[in-house]
Amino acid sequence: IMSVKAFELVPAVEREQVMGEKVRINIECIECCGVHLYLGTNDCFIHHFLLEERTTSKGKLAYNAQKLLHKYLGLKKPVAELKAASALERLIVLCDSTITVVDMVTLEPVPTGGTKLKGVTAFCINENPVTGDAFCVEMAVVLARRRAIQICTVHEDRVQMLKEVTTPEQPCALSLDGYNICLALSTQYMILNYSTGASQDLFPYDCEERKPIVKRIGREEFLLAAPGGLGMFANAEGISQRAPVSWSESVIAAAVCFPYVVALDEGFVTVHSMLDQQLKQTLSFRDGHLLQDFEGKVVLASSKAVYVLVPLPLERQIQDLLASHRVEEALTLTEAAQRNIPKEKYQILHKRILQQAGFIQFGQLQFLEAKEHFRKGQLDVRELISLYPLLLPASSSFTRCHPPLHEFADLNHLTQGDQEKVQRFKRFLISYLHEVRSSDSANGFREDVDTALLKLYAETGHESLLDLLASENACLLADSAPWLEKHHKYFALGLLYHYNGQDSAALEMWVKIVSGDLQDSTRPDLFEYVVDFLSFCSNFDLVWRHAAWALQKDQKIGVQIFTKWPTSEEKTGQLNPDDVITYLQKHSQALLLYLEHLVLEKRLQKEKYHTHLAVLYADRVLGLISRPSATDDQLSAARQKLQRLLKESDLYRVQLLLGRYPIHMLLLERATLHGKLEEHDKALHILVHQLKDSAAAEEYCSWASASHDQSYRQNLFHQLLSVYLDPDVPGGAQTVAAVDLLNQHAEVFDAVRVLKLLPEVWSLPLLRPFLCGALRASVHARCTSQIAVGLARTQNLQLQHDRLKYRGGPILVSEKKGCQLCHNTFSEPDCACLPGGTPVHIHCVAKKALNLPVEHQHENAHRSNHT
Repeated sequence: IMSVKAFELVPAVEREQVMGEKVRINIECIECCGVHLYLGTNDCFIHHFLLEERTTSKGKLAYNAQKLLHKYLGLKKPVAELKAASALERLIVLCDSTITVVDMVTLEPVPTGGTKLKGVTAFCINENPVTGDAFCVEMAVVLARRRAIQICTVHEDRVQMLKEVTTPEQPCALSLDGYNICLALSTQYMILNYSTGASQDLFPYDCEERKPIVKRIGREEFLLAAPGGLGMFANAEGISQRAPVSWSESVIAAAVCFPYVVALDEGFVTVHSMLDQQLKQTLSFRDGHLLQDFEGKVVLASSKAVYVLVPLPLERQIQDLLASHRVEEALTLTEAAQRNIPKEKYQILHKRILQQAGFIQFGQLQFLEAKEHFRKGQLDVRELISLYPLLLPASSSFTRCHPPLHEFADLNHLTQGDQEKVQRFKRFLISYLHEVRSSDSANGFREDVDTALLKLYAETGHESLLDLLASENACLLADSAPWLEKHHKYFALGLLYHYNGQDSAALEMWVKIVSGDLQDSTRPDLFEYVVDFLSFCSNFDLVWRHAAWALQKDQKIGVQIFTKWPTSEEKTGQLNPDDVITYLQKHSQALLLYLEHLVLEKRLQKEKYHTHLAVLYADRVLGLISRPSATDDQLSAARQKLQRLLKESDLYRVQLLLGRYPIHMLLLERATLHGKLEEHDKALHILVHQLKDSAAAEEYCSWASASHDQSYRQNLFHQLLSVYLDPDVPGGAQTVAAVDLLNQHAEVFDAVRVLKLLPEVWSLPLLRPFLCGALRASVHARCTSQIAVGLARTQNLQLQHDRLKYRGGPILVSEKKGCQLCHNTFSEPDCACLPGGTPVHIHCVAKKALNLPVEHQHENAHRSNHT
């Protein structure tokens, strides 16, 4: 069973090299220190081999074992345990319950200063020593028939006991890390800190049923054989920070070669991952009974021979996992490899693995996962684009990565003609490219990305095609234009031309669409779009060239080319209104609309524009009057425009317009023109006697006096009243109109002047509303005047009061008093007062500047400061 080939089993020491011709010799223990391999046998011999690594012609690792020495210990008991102390060049041997120290080279016993450790059932070396002495080895020793463990140090010439620690039960096996001892007691596992005495029970285990396993796998972390065929992990606090691995019930030994746990049972070697706890590899191995790891090297032994489990390079393992599409396992193993690979090399490896994983999931339509792996792996997006035929520009210099990141030839290979899959792949690429182009990932090959995106948008009819072309982009014109034309995206092609500064080609394309020469329904309002485009075009040649086409198609819309332009005669780069008006002479409707734009919207204050517009309005009205087919609504609308302009504008040439109107036509408009000339009598005569429209006459008075004072308004209404009361006109005086005018506008008239004008025969009830209003206005005016006079008097009294208050008290002048400026006495009462009330001569004030002594200033400080 194998999901990944993590190890290869390589022979190291052959059967004949260990036992020669002896049949009953068995290997009991092994120890490996660098290239030195030591074997302990059941006949009390230690065998020393030199392991040389070599590479076969097929590139595989092999071992040559050279036997250097073997030594008989003379105890006639099996050698139970061997541990190397390389810093001391010593080998610690457990044989016949006694620990002996021998030289690593000669295998001769070394004197230990008279200290002998006997009655020992097991011992272990502290791989995380706490003494800080590089020339000694710390070890823990289990004593037979005693519930105790001794902590010792082994020096070059002596063994020294440091401490003895009691245990609840007799230990069966142990492992040491720093101050922490992990013990397998007869019924349970526990962790004991021999410095603080603190202990932590782990879980029960029966040592009589099967051999316990206690294996240090890292700093303050141990691997234990638990009931139920589990390999449990425990740290110094007794907490398991990894999930257990599930191995055989009959496991007899275990070793760790990160990230794998290797377990040995009666017939197999199993390899489990410490990362996901899954079984990764199984190797058949009979008669195995020893399995240990030494500095990353896993050594396996049967009773007769020794083998090495050679780990395959992690990169090869990862590639094998990817080849079998086990993406998550490959990524997990890649992250674990970080501790064994230099940082720079790992970063390169990690990116490549992520990219490969992304392509595997891409091929499986797992697009979300693929996108995430591409992003983290910083994939050159062109690797992905190159899978889609014809998407990369012809000018692109891209070549695919070697060795390849995937096994796909192209999209056709991936989909095998399945069009539904093809569309899904294209939708994914659109989404991915859209994200990439807005990030830094596209730096350096933005043209490839944008061109590919444009082609995908055009091919799939994607709505974002126009957004791409209307914004900043790097689409290559040479590649994109034929593609857009191929897929009939002519409007988009025009945008592409415009973005590349070819406005003439863009307009030519759009004009063909509007004219029906090309079929493209992208913009139903394309004509309006072209007109809008021309209104902002800085190339005047293009504007004039296409303006005639636009006006010929629709004057009302076409004239917007000019009405949307900024209108200024001074600024360069803007259209001159005079040139436009000249150009539009052949297009009457457009000319009218343009003049309306200048006069009514832009409010340009130029007489010729206002006059021209008024003339056009008048001509249109006269034309409608003379046309039998014209409707009343058309005529009414045209006259309203003319009348509004005549009333609101003060810039047109009034006499010119009066001369254009026939005397008997457009009387209302003529009245307005007379009003502009202050010829109110003529205007009122037209309104009252020719049109007989009293409402229009009253409205005229209001309009004509709107910008004047009350007196002007009053005179105008009096003038209208006089016209109504004139008996010398045909039809005589218009009594009813005059009465209505007075009654409705009583507040405007001067009642005294009105009463002098009215005929004596008029009855009072007829003018009651006017008289009541006049009386009320008179009373109101009188009361208001009285209030104003009262307020003025009050204000005057207040001012006089303030003045008297500021004057202060009386100033006394006599012949005995002297002037403070000249020191002469006063000969007459006329004087002036300084601030503080001090009298001085008037002529002194006029001739000299005020310069009072300091003492006088202090003396008068308490007096009033007012003259």
